[in-house]
Formats: sequence, structure tokens, C-alpha cells
Amino acid sequence: MDSILVTGNGPLSGQIPIAGAKNACLTLMPATLLSEDPLTLTNAPRLSDIKTMTQLLQSLGAEVSSLQDGQVLAMSSHDLTSHTADYDIVRKMRASNLVLGPMLARLGQAVVSLPGGCAIGARPMDLHVEGLEALGAEIELKDGYLHAKALGGLKGAVHEMRFASVGATENIVMAATLAKGTTVLKNAAREPEIVDLVNCLRKMGAQIAGEGTSTIEIQGVDRLHGATHQVVSDRIELGTYMLVPAICGGEVELLGGRKSLVESFASKLEEAGVSISETAKGLKVSRKNGPVTSVDVITEPFPGFPTDLQAQMMALMCTAQGVSVLEERIFENRFMHAPELVRMGAQIEVHGGTAKVTGVDQLKGAPVMATDLRASVSLILAGLAAEGETTVSRVYHLDRGYEHVVGKLEGVGAKIERIKSQ
Repeated sequence: MDSILVTGNGPLSGQIPIAGAKNACLTLMPATLLSEDPLTLTNAPRLSDIKTMTQLLQSLGAEVSSLQDGQVLAMSSHDLTSHTADYDIVRKMRASNLVLGPMLARLGQAVVSLPGGCAIGARPMDLHVEGLEALGAEIELKDGYLHAKALGGLKGAVHEMRFASVGATENIVMAATLAKGTTVLKNAAREPEIVDLVNCLRKMGAQIAGEGTSTIEIQGVDRLHGATHQVVSDRIELGTYMLVPAICGGEVELLGGRKSLVESFASKLEEAGVSISETAKGLKVSRKNGPVTSVDVITEPFPGFPTDLQAQMMALMCTAQGVSVLEERIFENRFMHAPELVRMGAQIEVHGGTAKVTGVDQLKGAPVMATDLRASVSLILAGLAAEGETTVSRVYHLDRGYEHVVGKLEGVGAKIERIKSQ
């Protein structure tokens, strides 16, 4: 397995382009299953998770072509040959479960393996199942697979989710586009990726209102048609690279970034003493007046502080002045990066879903191991600010969510290289 070698070398400056959103693209790709007509996505990120979703769609009989060096995905589900999402593919990535709603809506049946992905908690499928059952689906779990049927078609309903789950919201909304009648989904998730999905579905002919709020109303239609849609910028990649000048010093412009995508995160950075300004090309972030000040963080559903930026924020707080408390309210078992940061000289105490971080003057380079996608990049950020060399192993996690991370950081002056496994 490859590793990444990082050598701390002071302030960084320059520009970093922000890719299309992984989580948005992984949601948009299954939308092709809703229509016989082609769906084309532009600004697609070039990531291993996108390849996994491509394999899954192809296993169902969809045609998926990667064009323009992977930044355009041309898809067609005109002749689907299967309604079974197999374990061997689904286990690699949790977002694979997003084929359930579309297949059920269009084909009237779906068999989907329980999903895999990062080991950051249980993340059960019950919210997905409850929402689809409210639309009239019959679903049972057998041998690790969800067997879903709606042979008479799905029917609109009023459904309130127990928790504002992003994935469940996406699955239910996609399914409801072809249901008979009107569906009102209450306590819906509000993330930008859901707004992006609805924008795409609307281009395909769906009748949806209320995206970005906690109540989404979907008027079912008989069929959806093809469309071309540009994937929204990745707010998690944006937030991650905003931390580069925050933790190292310097000034970096994030091309394609928008503050509206990361309002709560940006406000915490500004509270810590980081300067953020919007430019014609994106966002400019700088830190020039000594170390940042510690701030407390609580992860919450959008528009709150994103759980997917918690690990990276912890890396910054390791070098902040004072004591910060980070509380994780979305996923259990999401502080696995903390022991690795401690290996680099950080002072972190974890108690259940809360981590107390006491800032230190200087982190020290060390060999560390990535445990999940966001943890891997948090260790790279820490390595950028550390004295000496940091080797991050098991970086296959990184390839699931960040394209060309070494090249992008080299572009602003970082000393970083990927070491190929022997």
C-alpha cells in the first residue's frame, strides 16, 4: 500500500482548484436509473469512489463512459439487465445504497446489499427503509440483502424522518419523483448536495419544491427524461484546503470555492483568527499573525459544522493557543485520528463523543496510519505544520475523496510526495 511523506516547511501560498463534490456526484450518478434517457454530469471528481459507483451501475446494465479525462460522465440506463446490487461492489462504499430508491421507483423491485465504507459507526439503513415503506414499498432483510418490492408502483405519502439523514433524504426524494401523487418529506436533510440533486432531477422533469429546507415536496411524474448537469463544488475539499494556510501560515486562494457552502465552518475559522475573503475566482484564506486561537466545535447536520471536517479541524486545534473541545454528534467512533495525532506530539483526551485538545507549540513528524478518509487528510495537514518528516500510511482511503492531493499541495509550496508500495 502506498504512503505519503510530508515535510513541514513553513508558510504556503498560491492557488488550489476545488473539484466537483464527491458526495454530490455519488448521489447524481444513481439518478440515471430513473430514466431511459441519457444523463451527463460535468465537473465530476476523479476519485476511486466514482469508479466504484461506475462499476455498480454497469453491473445493473447501465452504460457509463468517462470523458475529458474523467471530468465528464456520460450515462444511460436504457436497458437495465439486473435489479441486484451485489455485496462485492456495495461493501466498498456506503453511497452504493443510493441505487435502492431509483431502482424501486422505476423497476418496482430492488435487491441491495447492506453497504460498507469507512468504519466510522453503524450508520444503519433503517431511515431509508422507513421512508420507502411509507411510499408503499415492501422491504425485508434476508442474508445481508434488502429485498424491496413495489410491483404496483410507489405512492406519494407524508413522512417525517426521525433524523435528518442525508442519504435517506436522497433515496426517498429520488424514489418519490416517479411515485403516484404527492410526497411530503419532513425533517429532510438540507445539505448543498441535496439541493444539487434536486436541481438535476428538476432538469430531468421532476416536480420538486423546498430543497434546502427541512420540508421537501415532490409531485410524482410518469417519467423523467435526460439532462446535462454540472456537479457542485466539493465543500469538504474546500474546507480541507482552507485549513492549509490556517495551520501552516501563508495565503491560499481556493478556485471555485464559495463561502455559502461552508458558512458554519468559515465562521469557526474566523473566530480562531483566520482571514477569509471572497474573490472573483473563489475564496482567499490567510493567516499571518501567529498561531490561531482555540475554538470549540460541535458537529451537526447542515447548516451546522460538518462532521466531515471535524478531523481536519482537530489537526488545526492541536497547534492553537488554548484548549478546545470538539463534540461529535453525527457518527460514533469518529475520533480514530486522535491517537495518531498524539503520536505527533498533540495533547488530546477523548471521552466518548467528546475530545479535549490542548494546543502545543510544535507538532513533531512521525509515522502515522490513516483510519478513514477524513482522518487521512487530517494527518497530512498535521504533517504540513510539524517539524521533520511525517509518513502517512494506508492512504488508499485518501483516494476515495481527494483527487491529486499531492499535486495540489505541491502547487502551493508544500514538500509532499507519494511513496509507491514495493
